[in-house]
Amino acid sequence: MEDDFKLRDSKIAIVGLGLMGGSLALALKGKCVALYGIDTHRPTLELALAKRIVDVAGSDPASLLPQADLVVLAAPVPAILEYLQKLPFLIKRACIVTDLGSTKSQIVSAMDALPERFEAVGGHPICGKETPTLRNADGALYRSAPFVVVSTRRTTARARNAAEQIISAIGARSVELDAAEHDRTLAFTSHLPFLISSALVSALPQEYIDLIGTGFRSNARLAGTPASMMLGILRSNRENVLNALRSFRDSLTELEENLRSENYIQIEKRLDQSRLFYQEIVHS
Repeated sequence: MEDDFKLRDSKIAIVGLGLMGGSLALALKGKCVALYGIDTHRPTLELALAKRIVDVAGSDPASLLPQADLVVLAAPVPAILEYLQKLPFLIKRACIVTDLGSTKSQIVSAMDALPERFEAVGGHPICGKETPTLRNADGALYRSAPFVVVSTRRTTARARNAAEQIISAIGARSVELDAAEHDRTLAFTSHLPFLISSALVSALPQEYIDLIGTGFRSNARLAGTPASMMLGILRSNRENVLNALRSFRDSLTELEENLRSENYIQIEKRLDQSRLFYQEIVHS
């Protein structure tokens, strides 16, 4: 049958054993026949085996990917795009492919171009930490998190069923979006906060470091994310991120102009509106 995928009977290959891929492996441990981990960083492979995060680990995708029933691309966006070009040469039989990439439009286009033997569905779990290595992997990372599912031309009932089984197994909750809507939304909810956090840290005078409190730390947390992780995201979602930056700049300009003109009534109104919206967000 077209939709006969059963997670418990499947071999899963995870390409990229950083925070997201490692956490996925931990969450899927014992829920499938075998977990294969692929990474280019040898100490990461050694750690994955030492902690039994995966059953088999290696740096050569040609030796492991052909054994998998389902491949999860858990690398940075540029690496995912490279892998999608290589997959037809690495896997010659029918295979389900999904990903954890933070932007979707370019990835979905690359999935659309795969040969018909690939059943591809885009994915993006809305969770994470600013500490991206396998050492920080957590099997509970995905629990209760939104997990966006994005259809492609290669999405079959079986591929969708597989994605939903994985989402259920790791305790996440499925959300369906198209690629364009996903990228517009995440520009505001994920990519913009990183840039704001980075700009906040850059604006801090060095001599004030000893007086940093919890408010600054919580606002600055995302600045701890490696630039190498974010550049591919910013490149692949450039126009949407620029729109988000313009919107944020307009909000800052309004506050600045009202403060300069000592229009404290308008400032209070805006701050109260933000507080009420924030309460809606945290209680939703």
